[in-house]
Amino acid sequence: MSFLTDFKITFAPLSVSEVYQLADNASNGAIVLMSGTVRNQTEGKPVKYLEYQAYEPMAIKIFQDISDSIKEKWQDTNTIIIHHRIGKLKIGEISVLVAVGCPHRGDAFNACGYAIDTLKHNAPIWKKEHFEDGFSSWVSIGMCEELRDGN
Repeated sequence: MSFLTDFKITFAPLSVSEVYQLADNASNGAIVLMSGTVRNQTEGKPVKYLEYQAYEPMAIKIFQDISDSIKEKWQDTNTIIIHHRIGKLKIGEISVLVAVGCPHRGDAFNACGYAIDTLKHNAPIWKKEHFEDGFSSWVSIGMCEELRDGN
């Protein structure tokens, strides 16, 4: 089976089973799937919900760049799936799914870790944390910049 990638940015809820099925391949000895979820606090401050925005064309390009780098570093990689959600997300909802399939678990773990770390640093995706006290804060996932506002 050939190398498979699937990249998506969507308003729709993300599906762990869909991403796992996309990553599944008879050549894989391991599939590592990372699910990022909306937590109920940031630095001890209660969060009400998150709102995500993305510059989709560039984000998809970054996803492809991540995939290209993974294929270069872990050449036996068979599948790379990256799905990110945008819009308003409630506590407990999935914001990002990354799955990597490889013949060996070590490569799968390392490649998946690389994928999410690189995505968080490079992708033009922003989240706005809405806190219980009414304060909100924009945080750029890409470039790790933080912008504050008093809303």
